[in-house]
Amino acid sequence: MGCALLLGMPCSVFAQAPDAPAAGQAGSAPAGQQTPPAPGSQDQPAAPADPGSDPLTLFPHTESARWFVAGQANGIIQWHDRFPAKYTGPNGFTPAAQSGTSRVETLYTGFEITRYLELLVDVEDATGHGLSGTVGIANFPDLDSVRPIITSTAPYFNRMMLRWIVPLSGERVDAQRNLLGLARSLPKRRLEVRLGKFSLVDFFDSNAVGTDSHVQFLGWGIDNDPAYDYAADTHGYTYGLVAEYYQPHLVLRYGEALEPKVANGLALDFNITKAHSENAEVELHRSPWRGHGTVLRLLAFVNHADMGSYREAINAFLAGQTPIPEIRLTREQGRIKYGFGANLEQNLTAGFRAFMRFGWNNGTTESWAYTECDQAVIFGADHDGRPWHRRNDRAGLAYDTLGISGDHRRYLALGGTGFQLGDGALTYGREQSVEFYYTMHLWRGIFLAFDVQRVTNPGYNQTRGPVVVPGGRLHLEF
Repeated sequence: MGCALLLGMPCSVFAQAPDAPAAGQAGSAPAGQQTPPAPGSQDQPAAPADPGSDPLTLFPHTESARWFVAGQANGIIQWHDRFPAKYTGPNGFTPAAQSGTSRVETLYTGFEITRYLELLVDVEDATGHGLSGTVGIANFPDLDSVRPIITSTAPYFNRMMLRWIVPLSGERVDAQRNLLGLARSLPKRRLEVRLGKFSLVDFFDSNAVGTDSHVQFLGWGIDNDPAYDYAADTHGYTYGLVAEYYQPHLVLRYGEALEPKVANGLALDFNITKAHSENAEVELHRSPWRGHGTVLRLLAFVNHADMGSYREAINAFLAGQTPIPEIRLTREQGRIKYGFGANLEQNLTAGFRAFMRFGWNNGTTESWAYTECDQAVIFGADHDGRPWHRRNDRAGLAYDTLGISGDHRRYLALGGTGFQLGDGALTYGREQSVEFYYTMHLWRGIFLAFDVQRVTNPGYNQTRGPVVVPGGRLHLEF
């Protein structure tokens, strides 16, 4: 995050009915992060495949066994030509021409212990690094990229969780199996409790249009709300508990999770009396237009961790106590960072969907786990390929504009650095990005994509850029 990598998931984005928005869809995470299918989307059966069309996985999946096995592989290559920059600091995006690659493979497994109790265990391997060592741009162009802080090349358990379903009604709805749930039908009203290791954006801040870096957009600030500094290790995962209450047209969710010991660090702090994250979200399914689904999610979070203060670091520098502002020297256990988000997705016509995100955090406390952003506005749309007889293709276009607080920008302007940004100086301007992708379904579970991004004021610095980052992606579903 700022992070790293999350995820790998089956292509629910394509299997899902275009006019049926997902409820509680999982989100993506950074540093190699991607997002799974929404838990809430299990309430809506997938669109039937065209007769004679290819399945969307290389191998068939069982729908009747108590066990579940699936997998994915995602490979991304990106590059850019030389772009203008008056100076480059330790965490600046390199202006010289360069290329970068990332690769993520994930094995998903699950077992139905009882009708209402499931065990889900996933194993992931992430290699390669993003452009410029995955620093220098708040909306970094590759969500699957791994920061150089990660030195191990061994696979790791990215999810290990129990899912407990508590029925609150006798009426049931069909459900679609995926990496976050195995049940083929669910009580229409229910409580779901999950305990273990997962990514918070598996459940919070998800969006059917922009959330999955394996088949949708690639930018950190488009697939996720970049102002949502959600608790996670460098790979994008944490340990915690999430409770969700489902009823028609409404989902309420709450989550408690562990914070990293240091900013964007691999080790998590298990002393929950001093460090933890509180997350709450309301998800509403109502539409002002009949037949055109609308989903609105309202998010709030509060993080407690050993975080620093931008203003204290600035004051120490101005008092001559440090040669440059150094936020690491101001860290204090139990310091609070809080924020809010709004997330809207709207089905417009058959196969055409739009989305918007808004995010804000207090901006005085150190950016801790995701990326360095304090305010964000994102909007975009996608369309499937049915008008040109390519049902399982999809094209998307999105724009984001990101900002940081006055304390944060002054800290960077005086020479301070964070885990993601720091050019030694700063001529502030909002960072803005435009991204277009086209994902083509080749055969069964094989997808090939082209992506291009244009970033203005990378790292909020008007003396740098713009930079254009084209790329390609090969995605396999097993």
